[in-house]
Amino acid sequence: MKSALLGCALFLLPTQCLSQSILELLPGAKKMILDDNSEKLRLIGNVNFLYQGNKMYCDSAHYFEKKQIVKAYGRVHINKRDTLNLFCDSLLYNGKTGKAKLWGNVRVRDNEYKLTTDTLEYDTRASQAVYKHGGRVESILSQEVLTSQVGYFHPESKNFFFSNNVIYRSPDVKMTTDTLRYRYSEKKTYFYGPTNIDTKGTKIYCESGWYNTETEEGMLRINAEIRREKDLIRGDTLIYLPKEGTSIGRGNVFYSDSTQKMSFKGDYAYISDSLHYSLLTGHALAIKELDDDTMYVHADTLYSFKEDSVEYMRAYRNASIYSTKFQCRADSISYTPNEDKMELFHDPIVWSNGVELKGDSMELQLSDSILHKVLIKNKGSVIMSVDDKKLFNQIGGKEIIAYFRDNDLYRTYVNGNAITIFYPEEETKTDSTIVKERMGMNRLYSSSLRIDIDSNEVSGITYLDEPDGVFYPIDQINEEEQFIQGFEWKDALRPRSWEDLLKEKPVLEVIEPDVELLDEMTNKIPVSDTEE
Repeated sequence: MKSALLGCALFLLPTQCLSQSILELLPGAKKMILDDNSEKLRLIGNVNFLYQGNKMYCDSAHYFEKKQIVKAYGRVHINKRDTLNLFCDSLLYNGKTGKAKLWGNVRVRDNEYKLTTDTLEYDTRASQAVYKHGGRVESILSQEVLTSQVGYFHPESKNFFFSNNVIYRSPDVKMTTDTLRYRYSEKKTYFYGPTNIDTKGTKIYCESGWYNTETEEGMLRINAEIRREKDLIRGDTLIYLPKEGTSIGRGNVFYSDSTQKMSFKGDYAYISDSLHYSLLTGHALAIKELDDDTMYVHADTLYSFKEDSVEYMRAYRNASIYSTKFQCRADSISYTPNEDKMELFHDPIVWSNGVELKGDSMELQLSDSILHKVLIKNKGSVIMSVDDKKLFNQIGGKEIIAYFRDNDLYRTYVNGNAITIFYPEEETKTDSTIVKERMGMNRLYSSSLRIDIDSNEVSGITYLDEPDGVFYPIDQINEEEQFIQGFEWKDALRPRSWEDLLKEKPVLEVIEPDVELLDEMTNKIPVSDTEE
């Protein structure tokens, strides 16, 4: 595929040489016949001559001086400047038009590459060589092999085109496509149809783009996919920099990590294997596969990184979580799957069954998707809906520790400014039924409390210091005393499915990471023009 190879025929001469029609016969021909009527010179047996600056050998040749046509037959060999050799069974060259055709076992060889085909056409004025019946190009130095049904060669621009069943092979790469352009000087291949690339345990697919066979870098477009043993990335456009361990995706990006059983979706992704770091923005969604559930994390921006073999995930701005067991909302969320730990910051909310927890920040201790403990820091509240959300059992305090069993709240400890409001029930038994009736509202204060809960009902209270409280009969409840300070029931914000996480889609500014390496890698990728 070297440019010298594409100018392989003896006809690759400057334009001024095309007018030269003198054939210089060299020693070796056994017979020479001049036909005056047809003005044809016939050379037979070990033919050896120079024409338009090229040395030629063959079994026989016909030369038409006025028409400037040369026909050669049998073991044709053309040598140009002792660096390029061409072999074929027969040849026709028109010196006036600058067009040539070679038939039968066509082989072209220079110091680096060898071309074999059945038929080759060459136009010296258009500087184009074409084979249309299958060809094979082999590198003598690098073990590259390229085969296709059709091949076009442009030596001046150093662009080569191949189409129909194009296959490129090297010791490390196999590429199959329908249409391929190869810029030899840059070692870059451009493809314009469904393309598969297999290289070093990586499988690549796209329908447009380019790939550098030397650096292994690539720009992949249209249904682009990079599949490796442990991960997969898809997108409208993927930038692939394997030697730097970097992949960049733009548009409908999907990334999956089988080792962590996590996958990500978004509009923009930056993934660095060398830094153990990934970023996702624009309707970003992380999906964590659990033993008996799936957890979905959504935010404007998602980060995932590894330190000392510990995986971390950060969700920034408008973060939310959905699983079938519990749901969350916060401005930002930090999740450490290895430690089953989650932290929520700035106005967080956690829902589990009929319980809503709020505070300035929270720490969640999980096991798979099962809540074990929630620490609510500052302005904590626990609200439980009873009687079809007309009444609410409530707990408030400076700090609250909530304990769960199978995602049901069963105990809380309140430290500092503890308050609880609840509506106790009284059972009345008859012969056939049990009637439950709420007798009123208890409002209790203490610096610290322990509250036991069963089915969102207060089943017991332990005062850790002297309490203060009041009981209101059900028909004498003061509406101003019915709620803890700052009470808000935000059940309308609770996601009922993972699709709810993506329902609100504000126009987001795509924020790329402030990482010097990302800038360096991105700058290495040239902006392709329309042609490319």
